[in-house]
Amino acid sequence: MGDKKKQKDIPEATGTAKLSKKQYESELAQLHVELVKLQQWVVATGAKVCIVFEGRDGAGKGGTIKALTERVSPRVFRVVALPAPTEREKSQMYMQRYLPHLPAAGEVVIFDRSWYNRAGVERVMGFCSQPQVDAFLKAVPLVERVMIDSGILFFKYWLEVTEAEQTRRLQSRINDGRKTWKLTKMDLDSYSRWYDYSRARDEMFKASDTAISPWYVGRSDDKKRIRLNIITHLLEHIPYTAGPKEKITLPKRQKAKGYTQPEHPFRYVPEKF
Repeated sequence: MGDKKKQKDIPEATGTAKLSKKQYESELAQLHVELVKLQQWVVATGAKVCIVFEGRDGAGKGGTIKALTERVSPRVFRVVALPAPTEREKSQMYMQRYLPHLPAAGEVVIFDRSWYNRAGVERVMGFCSQPQVDAFLKAVPLVERVMIDSGILFFKYWLEVTEAEQTRRLQSRINDGRKTWKLTKMDLDSYSRWYDYSRARDEMFKASDTAISPWYVGRSDDKKRIRLNIITHLLEHIPYTAGPKEKITLPKRQKAKGYTQPEHPFRYVPEKF
């Protein structure tokens, strides 16, 4: 992959009209119903599901995870986004700080970035040595096989954004007060190293895209489509079944039996809207 001739690492979908907001929300609502069924199945069967999201800065990981989790219980669907390791954690076996977050029975754990930091940002930004990267890439397929053999349903998604779209999204973070927290010095340092990240990604795929633990790549320039596609793919690859639908009716309220509203001076929130 040469620097002289710019090219897209992964071809962008072409000839596809953008989804309208109405169509997107309608499709997402149907998928949310299925995710609730999945949640009920996970709890009822004691299934363990682990989902890893990786990709460049601005690839859309956060928005995809939000779309995936916004209508399910955070006690079942748990999002893990670990901060930079502490000095103590740096002295541990590399995978050690991630292991306590793996799912137990009845849980879906979603990693917003994961142990693959070692193959990506840590490698590119010089936070680890090449021997450490080599050791990680050699060990990670074995670790993931142990996870899967233990009964975890394991999925890895790489969100691929094009150079132009990444630039547009990162630029928008500069100009939007709601998004400035998303733009860190690390993001800025990483932005200039597109091909370093491309090479790191390619080696990561070569080492860890295995038959038992494959990487699924989603083109993420269109935020609406990638969210729908990822959720649909996940639902299609988990053998969940819908449980019996119970008829729910609201019970009658108790009678007041002399209750009267108190004279307490409640401090109501000002109604400015």
